[in-house]
Amino acid sequence: MDRTMAASSTNFASHNNEHPNFFIQVSEQLPILEECYNFVCDESCGAVATFVGTTRNNFDGKTVTKLCYEAYVPMAVKELQRLCHETRRTYSGVCKIAAVHVLGECPVGRPSVILAVSSPHRSQALHAVEYLINELKARVPIWKLEVYEGDEVSVWKENVEWKEGKATRVMTRHDAAGD
Repeated sequence: MDRTMAASSTNFASHNNEHPNFFIQVSEQLPILEECYNFVCDESCGAVATFVGTTRNNFDGKTVTKLCYEAYVPMAVKELQRLCHETRRTYSGVCKIAAVHVLGECPVGRPSVILAVSSPHRSQALHAVEYLINELKARVPIWKLEVYEGDEVSVWKENVEWKEGKATRVMTRHDAAGD
């Protein structure tokens, strides 16, 4: 996918929140956790649950130097909106949701995805965050390139599907060096 398409759609993602209780963003500028937390805080809620996914420095015995994310932003935002609506229907006490994902380079140790959910009680918020990350990885059209140290070939990876509580790798594409 052409990175200019992903980057040029950034404003769409930042300003297309159709629901006042959703903060959805897919862009090269990831908000900090505090911004997401502040968005979901509500005086009617006694719980805020968060998830922050970060780039780890290894995978399958290889040293990872960074991840690079690409997306079809309008579709990714639309799917995140759909997912937020489903989450509120599934976990009826959920009040507000922040769902943000970075595009472009994401070095080791940096966040790539932040999810935050508020609800009156902890159980709803905790279950909603788990549901959100599993469904986001299964359904939202965001792709990652895992870049390794040295001469290791970088690998494009599709997100993991969650079926019946089990992770299943759908596909990976190994790019030949120099492609």
